[in-house]
Amino acid sequence: MNHLLPRRTAAGFTLGLVACLGLAACSGEAEADPAAGAAATRTVQTADGPVEVPAEPLRVAALDNTSFATIKAFGITPVAVPKDLLPATGYEDWASDEAVADAGTHREPVFEAVNEAEPDLIVGGYRFAEHTEELSKIAPTIDISPSVDAEGGYVESLKAQTTQLGEIFGKQDEAAALVAALEEAEQRADEATGEETVFLAVASGGHVDNGSERLERITEPLGLRNVLEAEGDSIHNDSGLAPETIAQLDPDWMIVLDRDAATGTAGASPAQQLVSEQQAWQDTTFVTEGHVVYLPADFYVTEGVQAYTAVFEQIADAFSAA
Repeated sequence: MNHLLPRRTAAGFTLGLVACLGLAACSGEAEADPAAGAAATRTVQTADGPVEVPAEPLRVAALDNTSFATIKAFGITPVAVPKDLLPATGYEDWASDEAVADAGTHREPVFEAVNEAEPDLIVGGYRFAEHTEELSKIAPTIDISPSVDAEGGYVESLKAQTTQLGEIFGKQDEAAALVAALEEAEQRADEATGEETVFLAVASGGHVDNGSERLERITEPLGLRNVLEAEGDSIHNDSGLAPETIAQLDPDWMIVLDRDAATGTAGASPAQQLVSEQQAWQDTTFVTEGHVVYLPADFYVTEGVQAYTAVFEQIADAFSAA
């Protein structure tokens, strides 16, 4: 399953969104046209420009996996989701509910199922970003997903996404609590980490590779120094990184994303096994000192505000205990 994500060109969109939430001209104060009998709507600023959406959406198709946990925390059951992208745990109710339509995946979307679910709002973007135009023919579709290209980086755009979802669904207090928890965890991690060096790794296709392309989103707000630059998309493709290269660099820490575990790659060994069996790393600092942080198994298919809160807490605990 190739989950290469699109990058945005509208830098600054996300933080601008946070600054303007709550202003009628920007966040979209609900408006109605009594003469026409139109339903109340609000204007949402998205990666694709302003979009008119229902002021009180009742039937939501949730396609962006970074929004799943927040939508669930708001007590909302979507009418359609890409069931193959649901994390293995925590979403059994959505997966088994026949009333929740299966939207397929971003590689093979089932537009008919989304249409038949009759959503009045589609939370798209991220893996589904390239399908916004087609989805917009069904219902108002918004891309407010986090982006590495947003001003302030991925984590700041996560905060903005959460705040905006709170505005859309009338859950401002709940959204504020989620953002506050992320900021607290981020601060803890920042205080616990110094300028140690780190190898950002991904277990993909049964081997360990350079995961900087995805994991620098985590270390960006922290003081950690990455020993490898991102070179292409090694999340999905073998970059040919030699284990001996990492051994020579001898980083202080290793942070590992197990993509195979998240996607259920057949026959792939767990990341812990791959690392422990790598003979070239037996004398490295991160192995001898036990400085290896394994991200939650489902992180690759979560990546939302709750996932990053948990990871920052995990990093803070690991570095504090070292």
